[in-house]
This record gives sequence, C-alpha cells and structure tokens, in this order.
Amino acid sequence: MTEDTAVRRAEGGLGRNFNYLLSAYSIQTLGEGVVIAALPLLASKLTDDPRLISWVPLATELPWLLLALVGGVIVDRYDRRLLMIGAQTAQTLLLVTVALIVTLGGTRIWMIYILAFGLCVGDILFMGSSRALIPTVVRGADLETANGRNVTAETLGRMFLGPALGSALFVLFIPLPLWVNAATYVVSIVLISRIRNAAGHFRVPPAPEAAEGRRGVVAEMMEGVRWLAGHRVLRVVVLLAATSNFSVFMAQSVTVLFARDVLGVGDAGYGVLVAAMAIGGVAGGLVSRRVVGRFGTRSVVIGVSVASALSLVAIGLFGRQPVVVVALFGVWSAGLSVWNVMAQSLSQRLVPNRLMGRVGSATRMIAFGALPLGALAGGLVAAAYGLTAPWVVGGVVHLTVALLTLPALLRWPSVIEAPPA
Repeated sequence: MTEDTAVRRAEGGLGRNFNYLLSAYSIQTLGEGVVIAALPLLASKLTDDPRLISWVPLATELPWLLLALVGGVIVDRYDRRLLMIGAQTAQTLLLVTVALIVTLGGTRIWMIYILAFGLCVGDILFMGSSRALIPTVVRGADLETANGRNVTAETLGRMFLGPALGSALFVLFIPLPLWVNAATYVVSIVLISRIRNAAGHFRVPPAPEAAEGRRGVVAEMMEGVRWLAGHRVLRVVVLLAATSNFSVFMAQSVTVLFARDVLGVGDAGYGVLVAAMAIGGVAGGLVSRRVVGRFGTRSVVIGVSVASALSLVAIGLFGRQPVVVVALFGVWSAGLSVWNVMAQSLSQRLVPNRLMGRVGSATRMIAFGALPLGALAGGLVAAAYGLTAPWVVGGVVHLTVALLTLPALLRWPSVIEAPPA
C-alpha cells in the first residue's frame, strides 16, 4: 500500500486532497459562470452587431487553439499545484484591473476581448493541472466518481448557478460580476494551497532523454500529439467532442441576441434562461457514473452524439418559447455531462502519467479549439440568415460527423479498459 493510498483510506471517501481540489474547482467555476453571463451582456450594451458580440466567446476560447500545446508541456514540466495557484493569481489581477476600468466608466469592447482571452489562458494551466492531478489523488476505481463530482460542480457553477447570479449582479451594478469572480479566485487559491504534496507526485520527473530549450519544447508537444493521433479510440472521441463544441458554439455565440430578439427575455431573464438550460447537465452529472457503467463507452458515444445533434436542430426549428428551448437544450447539456465523465475517465486510464498534460492539452486544443471557430461561424451565419440559423446549421454539422464516424464506433469493444501496465 502506498503512502497516498493509506492516507485516502484513513480519511475516507476520495480523500482530503481531492476534497480541496473539488472545492477549489467548484468555487472558481461558479465565478467563471458569473462572468461568462456578464461579458456578453456588457458587450450588448456597446454594440448590436452579432459579429462583434460573437467575438466575445471567440476570445474566450481562442487560447485553446493557440496555446493549449504549450500549456500541456508546462503542466508536465512543473508542479501542478503551484501552476494552479499561479494561474489564478494572474487571472485575479486581470479581473481587478478591468473591473476598476468598468467601475470608472471607461469600458471599450476591445477590453472585453482582452479579459476573455486572458482568463482562458489561465484556464489552460488551471484545468490541465487540475485534471492531471485527479488520478494521482484518487484510486483508478474511483475515477468515474471523482470526475462525476467534478462535472456536476462545473455544470452547477459555470452553467447553472453562475449565469443566473451573473445576470442578476449585472442588472444590480454592471461591474459587480467581475469583482465577484475575482473573489472566487482568491478563495480557490486558498483551498488549493491546502492540498498536501507529501508524496511529491504533483510534478512529473522529466524523462532522461528530454531535450533542453525551444527544440525540446517542440519535441515534447509533438510527443503528446503523436500519442493521441495513434490511439484509435481517443482520437474519435476527440473528433466528436470538437464537432459538438463547434456546433453548439455557433448558436451560443449569439444567444444573448437570440434570447432578447427571438425569445423576448431581458438582461436578468437571459441569465435565468442560460441557467435553466443547464438543468439537464446537472442531472447528467449525477447519473453519469451509472450510465457509463450500465451502457459502456461505445453506446454513450453514439447515443450522446446523435441525441445532442438532433436537439440543436430542434431548437432552431421549433424553439420560439423559453420553456421549449430549455427542454430541448437540456438534452444536449445532459449528454455533455455524461460525455465529459466518460471521456475524462477514459483518458485518465489510458494516458501515461508523464504524458497526461501534453495529451490532455492536445485533446483540448482540438476539442476546445473548435469553440472559437464555432463562435466565428455562428456570428457570420446569424448575420446572414438570422438568429435561429446557427442552431440548425450546427445541429446538421454535428449529426453528419456523428453518422460518418459510426462505422468506426461500431468496431470498438462495448467497454474499454486500460491496457496492462
């Protein structure tokens, strides 16, 4: 029995370290949910152009496309706990700076883009480090449980409670969501600092053959990319995740205008709408372990992909009332939670620990890198064909890719286990 396993058994449950990690992730995702709702509202006060507003989510996700691979190398080179603390410290300083400008009435739309971009850069390091730490602080048999709690916390904070709170705070006092998000990061930093590192496993020992300098960084980045490209299961999962993200972000990039002009809800109602749309995600996170265990990876991938695509098409065709949109989007958000638990657990089992940061960053570069592309496409489609068109186009794109990958999915085993060490 290792020292860390003995500590977990003595503490009960998933252990003290995981509890602090989960608490920090929960509070910081709540803060992100607050500001995610506030930034499009702030942009809508400066412009009605759907293209300019779609650039807010574009800037929010663009670093995943540009910087994720470098972030993965950093996660695999340095102490992951300290990286989380450093990333959130930088995010807090950026938030306070912009909050002061907004409070003083000097807001410009390019400042919103810079804030969104900077927060995402910090998220690359924070999320990569957090997910890489999970398999080092919980047992392999507990990964679905740990990831299910993580996904539920993320859904509650970023998609459910955060947006409703953010829109309410925005109506009360426009810069207040920024100050609240900064405060949640401070609390998160305190919680992360309490994670013990007695076993010294929060930093991966460098491989003896690792090169130094810029050439070494490129070689390390490509090692993660090659590993992912060579794994027939994970590469299909990542392709479908990227397609789903691209498709839904086509619509979400202009949701603030869709809610106002199509559904007829105001600023406060927008946050409530976004929160209600996440109810399915909360439910999906709570049952995700049982769903994955009951049906297996292959069935989850096929079922979630098809159902999610159809729900987007249905919103574009029939979603003219808030309750209809909430019900249909609940299908997508429930599938997202189940998918995330399945995909994270699968990756944590299959990827070697020394490559966890780099393979994870390659995965997120593709999956999350599709988000800004979807936002850009959504703004163009909405400007040309109306605010309902991105839902329909995105759903058709998602469904097409899901059907094209079906033959490869049917060749998978129904349950995929980690290879022997």
